[in-house]
Amino acid sequence: MDAITASRSTALLTDRYELTMLQAALRSGAAHRRSVFEVFTRRLPNGRRYGVLAGTGRVLDAVEAFRFTTPQLDWLSDQRVVDEPTLRFLADYRFRGDIHGYPEGEVYFPGSPLLTVEGSFAEAVILETLILSILNHDSAIAAAASRMTAAAGERPCIEMGARRAHEGAAVAAARAAYIAGFGATSDLEAGFTYSIPTTGTAAHAFTLLHDSERDAFTAQIDSMGRGTTLLVDTYDLAEAVRTAVEVAGPGLGAVRIDSGDLTLLAHRVRRQLDDLGATGTRIIVTSDLDEYAIAALAAAPVDGYGVGTSLVTGSGHPTCAMVYKLVARAAGPEGDLVPVAKRSAGGKTSVGGRKWAARRPDADGVAEAEVVGLGPVPAELEPYLLHVPLVTGGKVVGREPLEAARERHLRARAGLPLSATQLSKGEPVIVTEQPPTAATAGPQGRTTLSPTRVTP
Repeated sequence: MDAITASRSTALLTDRYELTMLQAALRSGAAHRRSVFEVFTRRLPNGRRYGVLAGTGRVLDAVEAFRFTTPQLDWLSDQRVVDEPTLRFLADYRFRGDIHGYPEGEVYFPGSPLLTVEGSFAEAVILETLILSILNHDSAIAAAASRMTAAAGERPCIEMGARRAHEGAAVAAARAAYIAGFGATSDLEAGFTYSIPTTGTAAHAFTLLHDSERDAFTAQIDSMGRGTTLLVDTYDLAEAVRTAVEVAGPGLGAVRIDSGDLTLLAHRVRRQLDDLGATGTRIIVTSDLDEYAIAALAAAPVDGYGVGTSLVTGSGHPTCAMVYKLVARAAGPEGDLVPVAKRSAGGKTSVGGRKWAARRPDADGVAEAEVVGLGPVPAELEPYLLHVPLVTGGKVVGREPLEAARERHLRARAGLPLSATQLSKGEPVIVTEQPPTAATAGPQGRTTLSPTRVTP
């Protein structure tokens, strides 16, 4: 289990109205109706061509840790959040339903049914806030990271955003960035918790501590060896590069530039290093990089990028606008599932029913449509179905190594049209289609589809 969620209950990482809805549903008798909730987003952030699902593994850990402790129940009672019958229900709460959805690292589009949670209304509704808080955050970071690693090409990216985020969010961000192709993180907790490679050497404070730049470089080389990375922009860049090679020799591992016109300075430093015989010394650049800055450096002699603020804030889009909606519920205690959907103005409608999703390729194997449907799956789409089981009967069955999600993302991104990685604004790179059986909102927000039999 995730070390963060294993250390404490996740049950109060929720909104009050989740529990007040539960109380009212218990009182009305509807709480135990079989229900299907779906996580999806109606749109991608403006200009983005695809989304990236991240956080699924953390959701599984968080659902396992969703247990109400005695102190939590006492507090809920003292605050009169819920009544005694509801407290008794919460004391015995365990999620015993099913969850399936897109596997972590997969790409997605508007309307993609990313996660389907099925169980009683009571056990599923109170997971809403927890699931959305994880998926909205992690997927936003992964989407930004994917754009950055695509722009970087074969050059490695290092996650360096811990000082620009909440301490817990920083760890989650490092995990999401790793899924989307970043090669390492500066955050030690992320390395410890998720086995992500860590990296880091020295900041400007280390140079300023010493009486001279030469003294600082000598101390770092003596401690870390000649393969280390020296920060060379504290004072005079050219003089620092010369001193660095004099101290470390031509076998110096790398130099880091953290300010100024990075394109211009990278060319100057590359020429200087080569002239000094340090032809193998790499150049790492940092300094408020985002995907656009990385793309602009494509022709510069740069060997790697360190990214912080823009990454951990989703590069301007810190959430994915994912929602958690009831899409089907039993007509009675033992009845069939009836599709239900919100019907409202302002583009906030939804499509009812338990859905499947498939990514249809063209003749060359490149994705051309995200097909989201209800009912039977057309035979020709069965090989391209996207959902996998994650929780069955309350037991987690979809946990996997982080490397699997990382490899999946690179495959999924490579299977999209080439325009997916363009940074210019545009529409989603493939369309989301609904077969003729797709639901349309009917009276009172219900759908016109025939009920589907509940799976035991």
